[in-house]
Amino acid sequence: MGTQTVTPQAVQHPYTRYLRTDRLPHIWCPGCGIGIAMGAFLAAVDELGIPQEKVAVVSGIGCTGRVAGYVKFDSYHTTHGRPIPFATGLKIARPEMTVVVFSGDGDLVSIGGNHLIHAARRNIDLTVICVNNFNYGMTGGQMGPTTPHRARTTTTPYGNLEFPFNLPYLVAAAGAVYVARWTVLHVFHLRESIKEALQRRGFSFIEVVSPCPVGFGRPNKIGEGLEEMRFYREHALIQNGLHPKDAALSFRDRIVVGKFVDEARPSFLQVLEDHFRNASRDPSHREG
Repeated sequence: MGTQTVTPQAVQHPYTRYLRTDRLPHIWCPGCGIGIAMGAFLAAVDELGIPQEKVAVVSGIGCTGRVAGYVKFDSYHTTHGRPIPFATGLKIARPEMTVVVFSGDGDLVSIGGNHLIHAARRNIDLTVICVNNFNYGMTGGQMGPTTPHRARTTTTPYGNLEFPFNLPYLVAAAGAVYVARWTVLHVFHLRESIKEALQRRGFSFIEVVSPCPVGFGRPNKIGEGLEEMRFYREHALIQNGLHPKDAALSFRDRIVVGKFVDEARPSFLQVLEDHFRNASRDPSHREG
């Protein structure tokens, strides 16, 4: 039998149908982990069998915000810090949709911080995937609300004097019913965690620790993306069920990962449905 030549054009990625291939190649730097996080998300959607037309992805501004433009779902690339209110309105108007907010730490936690905590408090039916690379990677590598203490950035050349947010503790305290953190090295754990989050009713939050070799790795002498992945392998500690207050990050020390919160509480949509159901049965309820 003769040999068959396989051209690169004939080989397709298993998740090509979920990608806007006309917008590729992507703009992410070599060694960036955002593509790994996006791949884990696509794998989770595929394995759960969620129809493509039933998924909406919303993002804000920043490197991670580009995800919404690369995936072939209904997607919204919103203004800086505002993906959660956009996603909230979409979920309330179209409750049958699986609505995912996929954005970065600078977008979601600084200018978008109020939206984040109040969506968790209301227990809005959203899955939020927050890629944390410890800096504003797209705009020059400035310090952000998750930049570790003493870390160097373009705006903290002598080291950051502030202390960062512990994101799992922040959203858990605000009311999130599902909270987890993984690095992009823990790709299989991340995929399974996203699958769990997509199936929960209420506000789910997954922090994804990711290399930013140019904006964060270089000034902190961490090295390229591969070196940071080795750092994750050597320093990551899986502690499922750990209280989120004990999950603070230090980029020079251990990285605690795992599923920290997984509990049931009526979601905002369930409360809304119950309200209108009761109102339809008892007209006087509308006045209460």
